[in-house]
Amino acid sequence: MANSIPRAEHPNPQFERESWLNLNGEWEFEIDNSVSGRERGLQNAEHLSSKIIVPFCPESRLSGVENTDFMNCVWYRRDIEISESELEGIVILHFGAVDYDATVYINGEEAMHHKGGYVSFAGDITKFLKSGKNSIAVEARDDVRNPLIPRGKQSERLHSHDCDYTRTTGIWQTVWVEFVPKSYIKSIKLFPNPTDSSVAFSCELCGSGELGIDVLYDGKIVGICDCQSSAGCVSGEIKLLEKHLWEVGCGRLYDLVITFGGDTVKSYFGLRDIRLDGFKYLINGKSVFQRLVLDQGFYRDGIYTAPDESDLIKDIFSRRLQRGATASKGVRAEIPLSLRPHGLFGLGRISELGT
Repeated sequence: MANSIPRAEHPNPQFERESWLNLNGEWEFEIDNSVSGRERGLQNAEHLSSKIIVPFCPESRLSGVENTDFMNCVWYRRDIEISESELEGIVILHFGAVDYDATVYINGEEAMHHKGGYVSFAGDITKFLKSGKNSIAVEARDDVRNPLIPRGKQSERLHSHDCDYTRTTGIWQTVWVEFVPKSYIKSIKLFPNPTDSSVAFSCELCGSGELGIDVLYDGKIVGICDCQSSAGCVSGEIKLLEKHLWEVGCGRLYDLVITFGGDTVKSYFGLRDIRLDGFKYLINGKSVFQRLVLDQGFYRDGIYTAPDESDLIKDIFSRRLQRGATASKGVRAEIPLSLRPHGLFGLGRISELGT
């Protein structure tokens, strides 16, 4: 596995660019239980003491470390090559998830800081980069025994017990960089309206240019929006020429292609609305009995991280075979990669924030 890229698929189908680089694979690694790495200058170190396979946590077999004892702090390091042409635009570094308190250094300088082990984070690292070889170092601090830190179902004892299982420390989801032009799409939110056969959108843009949105169903364009725009938030509504409702067991999804200032992003949505009517759970106005299937979200060899995408999809399909209407994630937020196959299989999703 060290000679290939594990979890090589794009990690976020809701916001997917073609100009990206997967940083999974072998990184240098060091356990820092004394939490003294910064004082010892590990952010500037040319090498760390051991190796790890990202995105698997050091507790897992697939990481190559398999240390299931408590780790107060861990460090990661790797080099990446950046070309002159890539520096002409903006370079954004993404982390799918790092548990819990992460500090990211680029060429020894602190570039990003994030708290929260269950959600992704990203930042513009362009100003820290130079043409040629660049170093990325990550310090991840975690204290599962601290009641103020969300731990989900991670065991606060040495071994698993009751409904608490092997811990996850540090990086446990894909790390990647995106190369975008000066004018680019920062984010998009979608609001499907099955009653009017439309989808409203809210785009956050950087720079200026023409915003274009194509909505496709089964490869056919069924909605278009074009408008001139400058930096800021742009909102609008797109009427759909064809109405294909998302239903339990039949996940009909629309695809989107969003363009702006030389940037292109792909996304998707299902045409549905969800609301409560007393004790009734309504999807597109129809009452749907909530037969929930519990998803613990643990893997024998990867702990929190599925060994590969096929394992993830296999799990989702097995829940559908159990005739569940909705899968409930056990005390953890769901990763974006998992949401599209849930949508395609017509399986609802409930996630709880890690506690």
